[in-house]
Amino acid sequence: MIDLRSDTVTKPTPEMRRAMMEAEVGDDVYGEDPTVNLLESRAAAIAGKEAALFVPTGTMGNTIAVKLHTHHGEEVICDVRAHVLEYELSMLAWFSGCVGRPIQTSDGIMSWEQIAREIRPLGPHRARTALIEIEDTNNIAGGTVYPLAVIQEICGQAHERGLKVHMDGARVFNAAEALSKPVREIVAPVDTVMFCLSKGLGAPVGSMLAGTAEDMARARLYRKRLGGGMRQAGVLAAAGLIALEQSPRRLGEDHRNARMMARGLAGIPGIQIDPAKVQTNIVMFEVSGTGLPAAEISWRLKERGVLINPVGATWMRLVTHYDVDREGCEMALAALAEVAAGVGSVAAS
Repeated sequence: MIDLRSDTVTKPTPEMRRAMMEAEVGDDVYGEDPTVNLLESRAAAIAGKEAALFVPTGTMGNTIAVKLHTHHGEEVICDVRAHVLEYELSMLAWFSGCVGRPIQTSDGIMSWEQIAREIRPLGPHRARTALIEIEDTNNIAGGTVYPLAVIQEICGQAHERGLKVHMDGARVFNAAEALSKPVREIVAPVDTVMFCLSKGLGAPVGSMLAGTAEDMARARLYRKRLGGGMRQAGVLAAAGLIALEQSPRRLGEDHRNARMMARGLAGIPGIQIDPAKVQTNIVMFEVSGTGLPAAEISWRLKERGVLINPVGATWMRLVTHYDVDREGCEMALAALAEVAAGVGSVAAS
């Protein structure tokens, strides 16, 4: 199967598998796993933060970050399509006791002007705004990238008002590739950042949360409360180290494949997409012109050996990654063209 559902489907590389087999391990709840400690130290250095914490999932990392910066009954400003709002089982409310105040954007990139209008001080009728959450790259907006100047303005203005900023940087390495900037420069102004090892970087499990040493000490306790205290986790951290050191250099190829696919999709009758808007490895496209629902197209593609998910009645998302090369992307485009044209379908017969 040519699997373009997400970059989460990547398999660990042979180097990762060897590292996992040979990893030196200890009990991480006691802080005694040397490979986890090395991963956390390296992640903190890459992010330019005092400390980092290895967590099983990005959702856990985001959940902990929100808890670090808020109290029950406060609000979190985020994009209307933010992962923390749409895809994390309402952990804003369930664990942190907060509500999201979403901002409608055209491309998933909030401006300070938009944010400033939504900030609320504590009063007799309104909950206090405590946190601003930005997602870089923005997943459902199509892998869009925050300009550095926008991040800096948001953080500068927020900090002047006593507000914290957390970055859901699940794919921040993709943002770094798109901007030709180091990750540490992109995340320098934010208070905490979460990034995934298990997406474009290709590790089998894990994400990192980075921030101040004080915040990460508290984060370790929240991780334990959420059931994320792992024991001999070095077998997982070993793959994460390989992902951090080797995988970022390959992300440019994923971006080039995504742009190629976007151009190809633009030439298929019934499919709507603006290739110029594709910045990283996520391609969103609209299929209503084919006369088929997105779920039906997904099913027909699966029959042809291609996996692409619907993300709405008429929208689909594909994500390029290192497990699907240029030839695989071209084959997926050919299958999409056949489905859109009704070739071999019930509609054509």
